[in-house]
Amino acid sequence: MHGTIETVQVADQNAAREQAYSLPLAQFDPGDPELFRSDSFWPYFDRLRKEEPVHYCKDSIFGPYWSVTKYNDIMDIETNHAVFSSAASLGGITIRDVPPDLRRESFIAMDQPRHSAQRKTVAPMFTPTHLDQLAINIRKRSAECLDNLPRGDVFDWVDRVSIELTTQMLAVLFDFPWQDRRKLTRWSDMATTLPGPGGLVATEDERQAELMECATYFAKLWNERINQPPKSDLLSMMAHAEATRDMDPKNFLGNLILLIVGGNDTTRNTLSGSIYALNKNPDQYRKLRENPALIDSFVPEVIRWQTPLAHMRRTALEDIEFRGKQFKKGDKVVMWYVSGNRDEEVIERPYEFIIDRARPRTHLSFGFGIHRCVGIRLAELQLKIIWEEILKRFDTIEVVEEPKRVYSSFVKGYETLPVRIAG
Repeated sequence: MHGTIETVQVADQNAAREQAYSLPLAQFDPGDPELFRSDSFWPYFDRLRKEEPVHYCKDSIFGPYWSVTKYNDIMDIETNHAVFSSAASLGGITIRDVPPDLRRESFIAMDQPRHSAQRKTVAPMFTPTHLDQLAINIRKRSAECLDNLPRGDVFDWVDRVSIELTTQMLAVLFDFPWQDRRKLTRWSDMATTLPGPGGLVATEDERQAELMECATYFAKLWNERINQPPKSDLLSMMAHAEATRDMDPKNFLGNLILLIVGGNDTTRNTLSGSIYALNKNPDQYRKLRENPALIDSFVPEVIRWQTPLAHMRRTALEDIEFRGKQFKKGDKVVMWYVSGNRDEEVIERPYEFIIDRARPRTHLSFGFGIHRCVGIRLAELQLKIIWEEILKRFDTIEVVEEPKRVYSSFVKGYETLPVRIAG
């Protein structure tokens, strides 16, 4: 990466650190989306892990909330389902409270026993046998996409590769009309954007209108699938399963959005992050080129390093003391995966990007326990195959400008990443 970019970065990091360490902890709002857009949130979480690992923010654009910042504390919250609920009816799984009339259940925003019943309906998509079949398709599409990239010219990696390949994968999983596949990208972005100056739309009404377009489009496909014999796509699996075939419209759209965002944002932003991470760590890029077998540990390491979803949220079902703090019934509890993945007490040298780590799967990027991402193996498979194909073709993919980052404290992602492949 260019020296001038590095110099600006160091200055920005120093300024962010100075700000984070001069502000009283009582004024901390680590969920401020602007911190994520400017990539300046790191020192805030470093300080919280050291000084106040369970922290209360009294006032934010999302209202009051608790932050849980250490790896093992996050695991404790994740696995205590009796006290910490994921239910959409209580506000959902993100720091942003969904207004009651817009709350939509999905199996990730649902408690037991209904959670497992709905989740099981899509699990066959991710069996080893089915993943082996998908791998052939992924390799073919990856090769075509990479072969069409320009040499020597600057282009946006996010649009040309990360979005294109993950959207193609989603279209395959849903058996979605190929020519309309970029609608899936739009709906995914719309599901997570914050309406307003930094978002993709100005108002919540505009956001909801686009999500209803998603619901209407999928309802048509659903009616086709329910009248056909069962097939091996996600929509058909849900249409023919007892736990999901009679979902109400809100549950239907909730599960669609979950599968679209889960299948799109995480892989897409980790794929962009992998290019960025290797450019920031040229010694690791060299190591990977010289030994492509390291892809097996490189993939989980980049998933940890990127942490494509910065947090998940729970709601306290009762008053409880946790690490010396008093949670009240109804309190919003935010588990910061992005902080847990930099916890020095659990992960050695957590700020370093090390593609041959001894235990690269020690990370929280996919959650933990019953809500752990159902598509984890598919995400890893996609990244592995894409990087196998990249290494066959290109010696170096150079990042030529800093990425433009998403205005969100939930999706930790990239809007653009300008790169150049040497001719």
